[in-house]
Amino acid sequence: MPGDDLQLLTDAAVAAGEIACRHFHAGHAVWDKGAGQGPVTEADLEIDRMLHARLTGARPDYGWMSEESEDDAGSRLARPRTFVVDPIDGTRAFTDGHRTWAHSLAVANRGEVTAAVVYLPLLQRLYTAERGGGARLNGRTIRASGRPALRGADVLAAGPTLKPQHWPGGVPDVTRHFRSSLAYRLSLVGQGRFDAMLTLRDSWEWDIAAGSLVAQEAGAKVSDRKGDPITFNSPRRQAFGVVCATPAVHKEMLDRLNR
Repeated sequence: MPGDDLQLLTDAAVAAGEIACRHFHAGHAVWDKGAGQGPVTEADLEIDRMLHARLTGARPDYGWMSEESEDDAGSRLARPRTFVVDPIDGTRAFTDGHRTWAHSLAVANRGEVTAAVVYLPLLQRLYTAERGGGARLNGRTIRASGRPALRGADVLAAGPTLKPQHWPGGVPDVTRHFRSSLAYRLSLVGQGRFDAMLTLRDSWEWDIAAGSLVAQEAGAKVSDRKGDPITFNSPRRQAFGVVCATPAVHKEMLDRLNR
């Protein structure tokens, strides 16, 4: 890995947390981006500017993809490595005064995430992962739960995900939980606190890149809703949903969804 991408991402995430916490506690301007894209705050934009300057300044040969930056597809697609960043994942939670929002930072190399950080400053949780190097929470190794069956699993998902029309053989008998940040949901599966996370909606890559590596390096399996691997730094910048779970639960969930 060129230089130390993980340390670079970690330091940048901590700096992002300092900016976000300042705005969180002091108040912040909020706008609606329109077209169903949800809110954006002045904290998102300040963090985006800082991360772009800091990360691309350190790695000028890397491409850039961020929720809050205009996409330069020609530039990023021409480069083997690209930063995939969400300045604040869970902006609605941030604006509502909740604490479960995160900074999601990753490096994608030829479609695969190789270094990842998911940082929740108000919860003091720093998830880190390197491809082939395992996943950690605050420096300690984490592992997925190892649950062997879907029935009775604890699943992170929005309510509409478990509506009957999505499950030809019937809605599975699981306990549903929710967190607003997709990056955090994926990391919680990697931590073993939940057995699976699922979203059937198209998912922006910046929401899931970092968390997907955390989960995979902790032993979970991650795919799109059809079971295909997710390629990052794609022209579309979206995945066809996300299924993340222990290997046995992942297989059963896909079988049930695509029956």
